[in-house]
Amino acid sequence: MSVVLILTILIVIGALAFDFINGFHDTANAIATAVSTKALKPRQAIMLAASMNFLGALTFTGVAKTISKDIVDPFHLEHGSVVILAALLSAIAWNLITWYFGIPSSSSHALIGSIAGAAIAAEGLNVLNYSGFIKIIEALILSPILAFTVGYIIYSIFKVVFKNFNLTKTNRNFRFIQIATAALQSYSHGTNDAQKSMGIITMALIANQFLPHNADVPFWVQLSCATAMGLGTSIGGWKIIKTVGGKIMKIRPINGVAADLTGAAIIFGATYIHLPVSTTHVISSGILGVGASHRLKGVKWDTAQRMIITWVITLPITALISAIIYFVLHFFF
Repeated sequence: MSVVLILTILIVIGALAFDFINGFHDTANAIATAVSTKALKPRQAIMLAASMNFLGALTFTGVAKTISKDIVDPFHLEHGSVVILAALLSAIAWNLITWYFGIPSSSSHALIGSIAGAAIAAEGLNVLNYSGFIKIIEALILSPILAFTVGYIIYSIFKVVFKNFNLTKTNRNFRFIQIATAALQSYSHGTNDAQKSMGIITMALIANQFLPHNADVPFWVQLSCATAMGLGTSIGGWKIIKTVGGKIMKIRPINGVAADLTGAAIIFGATYIHLPVSTTHVISSGILGVGASHRLKGVKWDTAQRMIITWVITLPITALISAIIYFVLHFFF
């Protein structure tokens, strides 16, 4: 068996492992509000998220194409397979570290920072496709700000529309609506997050000449990544569910619906224009926006501060980790 084939197989396994971990790491994003308001029992919420993530992952491929071509050109990487494998190992390591400590960090930041770091270690700073890379970074920066703003606006509208309604009855009705919005948000999560692994596998297949330069994402890649994310989601990320569902603000059903609609809208918008965004930060920022609109003092800003710090440090740390892993792997391949 050739070294190229061995590396390709390792990359496929690593990408599916990343998708699996991404599934249980990011389960909380889509269902934490529904669980915290008791709209769904935890096991029901996780199974709903798993199935909708699976369906979402099968629906689109635009983000996968962005990941596979806009950060670095696979054909310009002399050691492209080693770069991709190092990036995957780095992103997996960071996801596991942040999951262990219950920090809702971004799998997208981790993967993109890791690809950039390993590529720079291999070929130098000029290897990056700066126009595509900057476009992705802009999306990662602007999407949480947009989510905060939209969440604030949506909940402000809710406050005006439902101000004369019976609070208990309104929350009871919104608890049923939350089941639908949690499903919608889970579906949107699948449309964006699972595609990142699809992009990685496609990049490896192109770099190793198993696919032509302008090839679309093969269906078997879509199906395997969707399955891996669905299985991972079914495991559940309880530590992060606690953080997103209760440590940002006290969530009631009407808050949860506003936050879910915000997250789904921003993620769908990004998927539509083929841009990867951090579903973690979009959804968490949507909750912060809703909380700020509801009552500023009701938001636990120390949790928000910890999330922002993690958001800032993820790219440079994963870039450094992947560069180190690249140099280690380069001795063997």
